[in-house]
Amino acid sequence: MNKIAMDLQVAMEKDPAARSKSEVFFTYGGFKAIFRYRIAHWFYTHHMKTIATIISAGSRRKYGIDIHPGAQIAGGVFIDHGVGVVIGETTIIGSNVLLYQGVTLGGTGKETGKRHPTIEDNVMISSGAKVLGNITVGHDSKIGAGSVVIRDVPPHSTVVGVPGRVVKQNNIRTNELDQHLPDPILEEFARLNKRIEKLEEALHIQSCKYSIVMENEENIEETKEDK
Repeated sequence: MNKIAMDLQVAMEKDPAARSKSEVFFTYGGFKAIFRYRIAHWFYTHHMKTIATIISAGSRRKYGIDIHPGAQIAGGVFIDHGVGVVIGETTIIGSNVLLYQGVTLGGTGKETGKRHPTIEDNVMISSGAKVLGNITVGHDSKIGAGSVVIRDVPPHSTVVGVPGRVVKQNNIRTNELDQHLPDPILEEFARLNKRIEKLEEALHIQSCKYSIVMENEENIEETKEDK
């Protein structure tokens, strides 16, 4: 019961739309899927795997969230919206973890034994992200939407892309679990654009008509006349 209370509390903290614990308990599919998982997990760990599987299958059909009863999920885990979430058999999830819709914590199809990821405390995994294989996502990390993570993620890291790569890492704890993540490609374009501007200024060259950013309105008019 303590884990269920923690699940309710973290749902209230992570979802600004949550108005009461009773509303979360009776209407939130993500919470109800976790609730049923905890029942199924009890049967699974008490050698009644058929009953556990039946409970899990019913929850998958009703809520669209597939949590294997063998997974190990600590108290204080919240699945926001949740449709399409898949959590594999040997997955381990710590406390204060936030999962969005479409997240997969799965295997690669090439491993045996511990073949699913370990998610440490205070991690946020954004919509559509795939974390695959026997890897560890370190505490206080963020996984960006649509990322595919196949390697270990150090603590206090931000990961984006396919394959997922660390774009931010420091020793400061991340308190705000939101989905505002850096865009490394856009940042690189911005850096190159600034460098080109400085070179053009040093050489007294005006931006060409195909530049993304025109230097002034006169250039825009010249481009129109050329056309």
